[in-house]
Amino acid sequence: MTANTSPSGGSTRGPIIVSRHGRPALDRSARPRLGWRDYVDWWARYEKSSLAEGQVAPDDLKAVVADAEKVLSSIRPRALETAQSAAPGREVEQDGVFNEAPLPPPYIPGVKYLPKTWNILARVAWLNGHAMEGESVSEARIRAAQAAARLHQESEVGKIYVAAHGWFNRMMRPELRKIGWRCTRDGGDGYWSYRIYEWPED
Repeated sequence: MTANTSPSGGSTRGPIIVSRHGRPALDRSARPRLGWRDYVDWWARYEKSSLAEGQVAPDDLKAVVADAEKVLSSIRPRALETAQSAAPGREVEQDGVFNEAPLPPPYIPGVKYLPKTWNILARVAWLNGHAMEGESVSEARIRAAQAAARLHQESEVGKIYVAAHGWFNRMMRPELRKIGWRCTRDGGDGYWSYRIYEWPED
């Protein structure tokens, strides 16, 4: 496989399409309310969960990744299934560098919340240094830089598609900008949303 070339004969890169996964089967808005220890178990199950039944990639995502030279995803089932739906029949290369940033809940005894509330509390706690012996925010930022570097390297062959996760996709954005990529299509952060990054022409 050879690198793309511009009309003038110079090499070009990308573009890079980064999407969030589809709606998972495990509903963060569903009861019962959980204590912080229960939420630890819930998050572990969420990380292993698939997409909800009937989830299908939107036509616009399928169209934009149809000619991707390489399809990537995190190692989580919801991301892999998203890539498989968006790029049917294609080989998907999984890499844990694209996994979601962790959500360790703060130690708040005696209270119970829905998972979606714990998600918020855990993200705030994590951003303020609470890691619960897992990956810290500084370590995740290093990983985001590594993920951006991986996409940059892969882009030498042409268009790249990666199915990953809402928060980690946010963490990759500044790292892609540091390398020189420009976001030319911002689809937001909902399920199945995607952004397109393009390399400046010479």
